[in-house]
Amino acid sequence: MYYKSRPYRLFYAINIVILSLVSILCLIPLIHVLALSFSSGLAVETNQVSLWPIGFNLDSYSRTFADGAFLEALTNSVFRVVLGVSLGMLVTILTAYPLSKMDGGGLKGGKLIAWYFVFTMLFNGGLIPNYILIQKLHLMDSIWALVLPGALSIYNMILMLNFFRTIPKELEEASLIDGAGHLTTLFRIYIPVSLPSIATIALFVTVGSWNAWFDGLIYMHKENWPLSTLLQTMISAPDLSQKSVSESEIANLTERSLRAAKIFIGALPILLVYPFLQRFFVKGIVVGAVKG
Repeated sequence: MYYKSRPYRLFYAINIVILSLVSILCLIPLIHVLALSFSSGLAVETNQVSLWPIGFNLDSYSRTFADGAFLEALTNSVFRVVLGVSLGMLVTILTAYPLSKMDGGGLKGGKLIAWYFVFTMLFNGGLIPNYILIQKLHLMDSIWALVLPGALSIYNMILMLNFFRTIPKELEEASLIDGAGHLTTLFRIYIPVSLPSIATIALFVTVGSWNAWFDGLIYMHKENWPLSTLLQTMISAPDLSQKSVSESEIANLTERSLRAAKIFIGALPILLVYPFLQRFFVKGIVVGAVKG
């Protein structure tokens, strides 16, 4: 077999080495930020910290979790992700299912509708019209301003559509013969066998919702910012005042260590969620992308 040949084994070994090096390069910045968050203020300010904490302490984290604005932003982000993923997956599935029937006359005008969706991937109204639309709909400073505009991702919908098209039509026909309607067929047949694609798209939506910061900046008041918006403004315009810092904290607490702790906490939820969905990721991408 070809995978037992010497050239293939060499190619495989080189791939492992290259991907391992790339993985290490991706992990180094995160490890450095984690080390900064656990280090003393003196070590951080004198640039002594590399990949291991110096002067280990938890003052940055205790200070971060005592910050009401940070906790509020964290809560806002969690609520946004839960609502965004729930609504996004529902809309994506309900759009992809009928469009998957456009072949063979199952949905009249289905191809035209599909091309309409593709057109919106290439052209959009732009920032100012979107802002005016959100304002006219009275969604400003509302969680819906963060969720509704991106509820349906056309890219995700196409992945879901193509996955649905790989499901044997005999399953649907058997369901319809037994008296089930389209909604019953969708939720009892299609969704259970589409878990890899659903998990993949859910991961996309989760990461996108968690990391999005610009919409929070323009649509929300400061007290209702999601965490990514708060972190972005904190990094671009840091507050160097360190108000109400006790004398005992001064040696262990600096603006850089505080920012490092907040950045790591902001990245932690995605780091925890990804391993549970990773096993579906490759299968969902490949199957959802190859169908013509």
